Amino acid sequence: MMKSMTGFGRYEVSEGDRKITVEMKSVNHRYLDVSMKMPKKLNFFDSAIRGVLKGYVQRGKVDVFITYEDLSESSGALTYNPRLAAQYVEYFHQMEEQFGLKNDMQVSVLARCPEVLVLEEQKEDEAEIWHLLESAVRGACERFVETRLREGASLKEDLMQKLQEILGIVGFIEKRSPQILTEYRQKLEAKVKEMLADVQMDESRIAAEVTLFADKICVDEEIVRLKSHVEAMKTALEQGDSVGRKLDFIAQEMNREANTTLSKANDLEVSNCAIDLKTAIEKVREQIQNIE
Repeated sequence: MMKSMTGFGRYEVSEGDRKITVEMKSVNHRYLDVSMKMPKKLNFFDSAIRGVLKGYVQRGKVDVFITYEDLSESSGALTYNPRLAAQYVEYFHQMEEQFGLKNDMQVSVLARCPEVLVLEEQKEDEAEIWHLLESAVRGACERFVETRLREGASLKEDLMQKLQEILGIVGFIEKRSPQILTEYRQKLEAKVKEMLADVQMDESRIAAEVTLFADKICVDEEIVRLKSHVEAMKTALEQGDSVGRKLDFIAQEMNREANTTLSKANDLEVSNCAIDLKTAIEKVREQIQNIE
């Protein structure tokens, strides 16, 4: 199914005293651009997280926010450095003797000396953390993709309507083209008769002039290619998946044919239709920028 490039997903996983929350949001981008914000202790998993994301997202600027909470009492441990404490005591005695000061050292004073008591963060089990983190990331990705699919369905419906409008304009130009030739021949004959009065017209010269005019304004090839491009775009929309780049390429080709049609137009109605055609194609291109 077709996906939009804008989406949002949030998922939270808790196990014991640990809780991980992952939020994702994205906007349009030519390629896949992932930006992640998470606690330093999770930086080790950066590459693994990106690997998971690539299974769900192909294009878009994706922002990922990860929070990690660990309320367990075992997350840190207090350690005592007796050798360093003994050195502090020895130096306190030396200062007492050297300066004649009263040694009022107490345990509470010694405990506040740097590095005597240290709260060390215990090394956590990376496998356990990744188990929770991966579950949270995949959960957020699935919800993220759901929002992209919903918007993608709306985009598809809108694009199908716009393509039908384009076919309607192309159909009018195709129907109008033979009438232009007939009208041109009639005007040419009337003008020649007016100029030559009673002199007989040279039908072969008239036919040659009409033929040259027909070659000049002929848009048959452009009409055929435009219809083909519309059908190709419809097929791509039905196939879904990551078709944004393909659709953008087709829209560029459609725009080229519309430009050629406008340059060949020698009729006010066809000119107006060609302008409407370019406008409709541009609207399609704008919508395509939202497709993954």
